[in-house]
Amino acid sequence: MFYAKDWVDYELLDTGGGEKLERWGTIVLRRPDPQIIWPLQKETPAWRQADAHYHRSSSGGGQWEQRAELPERWTINYDQKLSFYIKPTSFKHTGLFPEQAVNWKWMMDKIQGAGRPIKVLNLFAYTGGASLACAYAGAEVCHVDASKGVVQWAKENLHLSGLGSRPVRFITDDVFKFVQREQRRGSKYDAIIMDPPSYGRGPNGETWKLEDDLFPFIETCQSILTDNPLFLLINSYTTGISATVLQNILSMAMKAKHGGTISSGEIGLPITHSGLMLPCGILGRWEA
Repeated sequence: MFYAKDWVDYELLDTGGGEKLERWGTIVLRRPDPQIIWPLQKETPAWRQADAHYHRSSSGGGQWEQRAELPERWTINYDQKLSFYIKPTSFKHTGLFPEQAVNWKWMMDKIQGAGRPIKVLNLFAYTGGASLACAYAGAEVCHVDASKGVVQWAKENLHLSGLGSRPVRFITDDVFKFVQREQRRGSKYDAIIMDPPSYGRGPNGETWKLEDDLFPFIETCQSILTDNPLFLLINSYTTGISATVLQNILSMAMKAKHGGTISSGEIGLPITHSGLMLPCGILGRWEA
């Protein structure tokens, strides 16, 4: 398992009974997590004194119960390099997936060790964790997401991290249509990052299903890679897709053409109380 171990401002305190207890800076949140199918050994005072507790609704969604009024948003830092605004949303998320720090570190090392200018395309880019990491490492970055709100959030994170002068282009667009236009324009990138959804629907009713569409999408993305690409990274939170599937796809789509090496596996977070690991998704990496 690849796990994020460099956090100071984030900590997964405990898990059990379908929930996790997390510290985000000085604020403790209690949230549901479908991977946590083991029981809670003991509901300690820390669980009962969480600053906010997300309760699912039987009709879908849910809401936060606050023990005391939380700030509208607050800041946490990663490795004294990157800063992020945290804000609990109505869908239980906070605007950041801390397990992705394992990929940020890897990408920064690859870019800084490349010895040449690197241009990165970040697709389904959310609030910009990977975009910030690549910009910090010195890459030129194109950040693409269909949600105007999260693209604005990513811009604010960039400035919060002191990276506002770095060459980062923010695009609010349908990812698939953007890649097709880049293909027609002859645009090229040295590295591509993607975190595709399990299922999606485009603005004109087009459907996306990961199992059917991931491989042809990666083949399309190949056409906008340079002749000397640095890496291609796939993240997935889709239940039922294994890391070996991503490894096989990358072997067929990337290694057959560019050589290089492939790694894959689960990503996760260490649990302070139990010493166990919480699985949080999978990754597949191709690197030159």
